[in-house]
Amino acid sequence: MNSTDCKEFPYAGKVMDGFVMLAVTFLLIPAVVFLLFAVLPDYLLWLAITAASVGLVAVMVMLNGFFVQQPNQSRVMIFFGKYRGTFRGTGYFWVNPFMSRKKISLRIRNMDIPPIKVNDKVGNPVMIGMVLVWRVRDTYRAVFDVDSADTGRFSVSPEGKINGDSAASAHATSQALDAFVSIQSDAALREVTGRYAYDEEGGNHDDITLRSSGHEINEQLEAKLNERLAMAGIEVVEARLNYLAYAPEIAAVMLRRQQASAIISAREKIVEGAVSMVKMALTQLKDEGVVELDEERKATMVSNLLVVLCADEPAQPVVNTGTLYQ
Repeated sequence: MNSTDCKEFPYAGKVMDGFVMLAVTFLLIPAVVFLLFAVLPDYLLWLAITAASVGLVAVMVMLNGFFVQQPNQSRVMIFFGKYRGTFRGTGYFWVNPFMSRKKISLRIRNMDIPPIKVNDKVGNPVMIGMVLVWRVRDTYRAVFDVDSADTGRFSVSPEGKINGDSAASAHATSQALDAFVSIQSDAALREVTGRYAYDEEGGNHDDITLRSSGHEINEQLEAKLNERLAMAGIEVVEARLNYLAYAPEIAAVMLRRQQASAIISAREKIVEGAVSMVKMALTQLKDEGVVELDEERKATMVSNLLVVLCADEPAQPVVNTGTLYQ
């Protein structure tokens, strides 16, 4: 069967209460001690030593079957290389000591993708970064479809205790998932960024841009990341841009361009308002019969009003002490 066709399924094997099995283990220890130090006939002595040895080995093996599992954690059960299911219960348990148990965290993880340099749709280099929130959804794919350095089923602690639930192996799996998510996030961020311009081009405010359409960009990032990370059994909870700026080499030039665009937009508004005010003034003068102006004087009045309304500095008035035409 192809591994990509397999999915996680619950572990159906026997999992016993850890405290019950701990009591059984403690009962075996006095039995072993009794067999070793009991005064027995010679014909039963070797039988007692053999039984005590078997009991001691059984106790040592049984101790390897205990494990504690907290909420939002899981164990991928592997029996001599074959996947047997995923156990998601919480508490203190005992399972077949020869069952390998890979611990996988199902908790939400947060990753800060540092800003990277990407060319936008029109070729401008921009620096863009994001925050990614993700978690493992399919433990089978997370363990078996993502390559990681496996330290084996057994490990030895500094105290000399054999541990079948290898913390080193779990750490290696976690590091492999982090590296996989980081690389795929970088690729998805580059792909989505290359589809759009940093800002509006040509004054078209209906286009989706990186700066003004954050919600749409975040949704596309989420969809693209879910598509890329599904192969590893990972689900994206949220993807959000947290840094966006022009690259340093063009930042100063683009700042001047933005300032020029802002000045032009402001001038357009000023001229539009000034023309409206001049039109209103001429209309009111005509309707109320205040003064009759010929076309030449109307042009002069329009010119003077536009200078006053559109100038950056207050205009200096000139008082005409003669007649209208002098």
